[in-house]
Amino acid sequence: MKNILIVDDDTEVARSLANLFDSERYRFYFLEDGPRMVEFLNEHKDVDAALLDVNLPTVSGLDILKKCKDNDINVPIIMISGRVSTANAMEAMREGAFEYLAKPFEIQKLIDTVNKACVHRTQKSKAIKDDAETQPLVLDEIIGTSPEIVEIAKLIGQVAKSDAAVLIFGESGTGKELVARAIHRNSRRRNKPCLSVNCAALAETLLESELFGHEKGAFTGAYYKRLGKFEQANGGTIFLDEIADMSTMTQSKLLRVLQEKKIERVGGNDSIDVDVRIVAATNKSLVQCMKEGSFRVDLFYRLKVVSIYMPPLRERKGDIPLLVDHFITKYSEKVGKEIRGISADAIKMLAKYPWPGNIRELENNVQTACVMSKDDTLHSDDFPIHTEVDSKIEINLDTLQDDYIDIFSKIIEPVLPKLINNSEGKIYYFLESALEKALIAACLKYFGSNQVKTSEMLGISRNTLRDRISRYSIY
Repeated sequence: MKNILIVDDDTEVARSLANLFDSERYRFYFLEDGPRMVEFLNEHKDVDAALLDVNLPTVSGLDILKKCKDNDINVPIIMISGRVSTANAMEAMREGAFEYLAKPFEIQKLIDTVNKACVHRTQKSKAIKDDAETQPLVLDEIIGTSPEIVEIAKLIGQVAKSDAAVLIFGESGTGKELVARAIHRNSRRRNKPCLSVNCAALAETLLESELFGHEKGAFTGAYYKRLGKFEQANGGTIFLDEIADMSTMTQSKLLRVLQEKKIERVGGNDSIDVDVRIVAATNKSLVQCMKEGSFRVDLFYRLKVVSIYMPPLRERKGDIPLLVDHFITKYSEKVGKEIRGISADAIKMLAKYPWPGNIRELENNVQTACVMSKDDTLHSDDFPIHTEVDSKIEINLDTLQDDYIDIFSKIIEPVLPKLINNSEGKIYYFLESALEKALIAACLKYFGSNQVKTSEMLGISRNTLRDRISRYSIY
């Protein structure tokens, strides 16, 4: 039998969580607040895993997590939260949480996570602490509460503590450099430089000199010795943007840095030791580049120790209001206006636009809207894109939606009493997840299990599709 501790001030929620598990296989302990958690776990050595609420009445669950780690508590702790927060997710993972889950829970994912934590309990050894654990979290401008962004925040929290190379994928304008800087600023290297190089912006010879430096007289115009970015960033992090545009010759030199931690300046013969963490990014398919022979396979696997996919804005439109609020705060003062918000019609318009330029394009639009606004609220016609949003699309979608509303109403009305009796006030989340599972399963079947075609037709990323297939056990 597995023993699970739940620390949550809402006893009803805690009991309902326990009821999701088989009583013959799991036994539960309950605490309504966090200060006694360390003492309790020291007294009850049989606890296999713990569920700890972030928002406790007296002390933050994150502070309790840190206290557990400071007292060498080896029980896997799963942080749970009723309010989705990238800051909490990132900090929880950085501080050693086993997982971070937001309410309302997907039942199967919760059960699977607890089971994995129990297995991990028997294998866990004491982790080596470093000074990054006691430092305040730095998020830069990573904004959003969508599942994709929360997962990215959790991943940043996990990888920041290590020196592993990170490869960030995603379209231009999705925020890849923000992720790279968040990794650096939450790592043990945060007091050292974090330098960026755009590999697509420089010719091959200039890029090589930019990265590795050159000796005096190495080429025409080299009137003095110059330190490259690797020497300048020694002890810190270097962010290589658009890595797919790096020449194969420069790639081979970068591979040596990863393998041997050494560089040679252009025109020099001496090997120079460097200690730099590499974070790379690309908006191209490196797999396709390798097939074409323009990118080295060995370098790819050296860079891709950890990979992070940044979804385009069209796949996380629920984050648009938060992003808009952030950019209004950023630019309203700069343009000398006191802008308090954005109209509902304008938000609706922004949600309909496909955002090919992603967050960068949204930011530029908000900046322009702040300049053009005539009062303290941004309206649709303040945004440059308002003439590009085709109102006919809305009419067609509304007509189509009415057809499906009629179909869904006929399905839901007969079973509504049963749903009310069995769903414990969670009808919305129950139906939402049920419909999502049914829709994905039907599309996979229709397209012969072709995930590429299915994700395209659903309008979601391959990563999101894989996550849902795993979450709902769709086979």
